[in-house]
Amino acid sequence: MPDNQLMTDLLGARDEYLKLIEDAFADTSVVVRGSEISVSGPAAENLLDLFGELITLVGRGQKLSAGTVERTIDMIRANEKPSEIFATEVLRTVAGAQVRPRTAGQQRYVDAMVANTVTFGIGPAGTGKSWLAVAMAVQALQRNEVERIVLTRPAVEAGERLGFLPGDLMEKVDPYLRPLYDAMHDMVGPEAAHRHMERGSVEVAPLAFMRGRTLNGSFIILDEAQNTTPEQMKMFLTRIGFGSKAVITGDTTQTDVPGGRSGLGGVEKILDGIEGVGFVHLGARDVVRHRIVQRIVDAYAQADVSNAQ
Repeated sequence: MPDNQLMTDLLGARDEYLKLIEDAFADTSVVVRGSEISVSGPAAENLLDLFGELITLVGRGQKLSAGTVERTIDMIRANEKPSEIFATEVLRTVAGAQVRPRTAGQQRYVDAMVANTVTFGIGPAGTGKSWLAVAMAVQALQRNEVERIVLTRPAVEAGERLGFLPGDLMEKVDPYLRPLYDAMHDMVGPEAAHRHMERGSVEVAPLAFMRGRTLNGSFIILDEAQNTTPEQMKMFLTRIGFGSKAVITGDTTQTDVPGGRSGLGGVEKILDGIEGVGFVHLGARDVVRHRIVQRIVDAYAQADVSNAQ
């Protein structure tokens, strides 16, 4: 390492990141002396690649975290280049944080949103489907590529009846659309988000209010699409006008639509081969929440396989 400060950034406070690396490659020795790192053992080449990638990230000024180190380890094992994936900056939030893909799957998702008119992001909770979609929408609005952002989702309750909700329209749909509000607030701040909504450059509405409209010059996000019916999915997809992009996100394992007829379930087969429509499937390796979320997703996936057998 060229200097001690980079070594501290690389290994973490009290060698926190070094311990993660040693646990991940228990059969390979890592010895740190001053500004030198030596590795020996069966996974020595993987470790050299890992440290090379981490050094590149630190050299660029990227602040490492335990999550970043763990994801870098996973990518190295899958013969992926973290330094290439983490280099894509989608947006800087109002707080100055960088919004960027954190996994190879998320990079494919971002690339698909750039390349296609309609992009489906399908995967479990915690894979950044809605977060990255909102970031790409804000980026498009800031670059004047679209005139407005439209955020929508079906008003379907997750297994429990909420009953009558008081208030005006926005107060009634607020509980359903809150995740999209939160993402927008994180990107541009609550005050800017409110100004955008007052001007009409950001619109938030339940899916039922999309019928009969043609959305031109818009970046449209349909969240929780597994809770649409096939009829609602067709209705939504036919709202797309000139100069618009649409991103549809959902998790086919968490369907709450009455009757179980999900509009997301068979849509890939229906739209297969249509130019400008892309599908990205995210998995447990793309979960960027707490590590335990990835393990929970894996456990449920294995249980589903066992039940199918």
